[in-house]
Amino acid sequence: MFVKQFFNTTLRQTVRNSSTIFGLSSGFGKCGVAVIRVSGSASRAIVDKKTRLKSFPAPRRAVLTKIFHGQTNAMIDRGLLLWFPGPQSFTGEDTIEFHVHGGTAIVSAMYDSLATFPDTRIAEPGEFTKRAFYAGKMDLTEVEGLADLIHAETEAQRKQALRQANGQLSCFYNDLRTQLVQAIASIEAYIDFAEDQDVDDNVLSVAVQNIEGVIGQLKAHLNDNRRGERLRNGVRTAIVGAPNVGKSSLINLLSQRNVSIVTSIAGTTRDIVESHYDIGGYPVILGDTAGLRQGTEDVVESEGIARARAYVESADLLLLVVDASRVETVDRLDTYLREYMETLGLDADMMSRALIVLNKCDLLTSGTWERLSAHNNSFSFLSCQTQSGLPELLERLKTRLVQLCGDPSVESPTISQERHRYHLKQCLACLEQFRDYFHETGAPNRDLAIVTHHLRNAVRCIGKITGTVETEEILDVIFSTFCIGK
Repeated sequence: MFVKQFFNTTLRQTVRNSSTIFGLSSGFGKCGVAVIRVSGSASRAIVDKKTRLKSFPAPRRAVLTKIFHGQTNAMIDRGLLLWFPGPQSFTGEDTIEFHVHGGTAIVSAMYDSLATFPDTRIAEPGEFTKRAFYAGKMDLTEVEGLADLIHAETEAQRKQALRQANGQLSCFYNDLRTQLVQAIASIEAYIDFAEDQDVDDNVLSVAVQNIEGVIGQLKAHLNDNRRGERLRNGVRTAIVGAPNVGKSSLINLLSQRNVSIVTSIAGTTRDIVESHYDIGGYPVILGDTAGLRQGTEDVVESEGIARARAYVESADLLLLVVDASRVETVDRLDTYLREYMETLGLDADMMSRALIVLNKCDLLTSGTWERLSAHNNSFSFLSCQTQSGLPELLERLKTRLVQLCGDPSVESPTISQERHRYHLKQCLACLEQFRDYFHETGAPNRDLAIVTHHLRNAVRCIGKITGTVETEEILDVIFSTFCIGK
């Protein structure tokens, strides 16, 4: 069975890598420089045919040269050529890069020229990285980290993706896998050699203790409150409150553009209006929701309120907007907020995710403002009209985002993909089955083959994360997220 799997994997690699591929690794459209990458066995012939260099270029050193059409010998451009001989290249194959001017006609002529070489074709999305994966240059977690790094839009996302692309998450999973493999080896050694007394009787107990340690590591890793996934996908934040308290004004203020319509008419916002932001380096998806109130007879507004409540249920963070002009005294503030939350239908769990924003503070008298400001440990004071209090609100919001997403520059790598979480849970279930069977079954009746079966399944689960166990469907999904030139 192993020989068959090895043969099939090798055959697939040979079929994939038989062609020489090329693609644009820089951005599409007119630009100063376009980078066209070529990878495969025809790379050396392409260099010889498309340049007039007297000697073959030295590895990893840029050479300024004229670049010609491979078939017509017409000059296409004058640019840089870099030669990366395999296996010391990104893909593990002979690779070249042409750095030419980024005009559309030049890139088109380069494509047309490269396509004339035998068994040379344009790369599929993510095919360069896929070849690097099959060449053992990176595992799946590093591939996913590289994809996240390319798509990162905020500083915190960049830091998390860079750590994963550099293999820090891979090291953690491979360490767990090594511990499991060692436990399997110890148990199998006990099975094979215990009768000859070559293996100590405490081998089993030591293996069980090691597995208990792995279980603890897995539980701690899974108990991360989904910080890594929030950081990767964005913190879904609902702006919620009664009609006409300034929710739409707040989203417009945070975005510095007119995202939502603002009028004095209550119930203007009917549907969820989403917009993406970078707040303190963290990705935030702000959702302006319909004003929550009871007793409306407007069918469209009722649907908007229902959608708002559903959005609030799934949100990671709530910005609860309160009309500060309705609060006259500090004593009245607590009572008003309690009644306000009951009216909106917000329970204790929702309030634990809420950051309270007292808006329209410009309408307060100076005395009331001062009295309320003494309690700003619990609330953020803001005037969307004058922008007073905005820096303080952003700082408080960033603090909450750090709590929700963590700090990727100092914390251990966290789970960033739902795929990882699923396989880790499966791995944990296998290890707990191992533990329960071992403890519940007495030594005379214990079948150690069953024990190792659970451990092998746990190893396979980790292998599905790193790519040690190949699953074609998973690979196709992952690599399809890359652009052509990567």
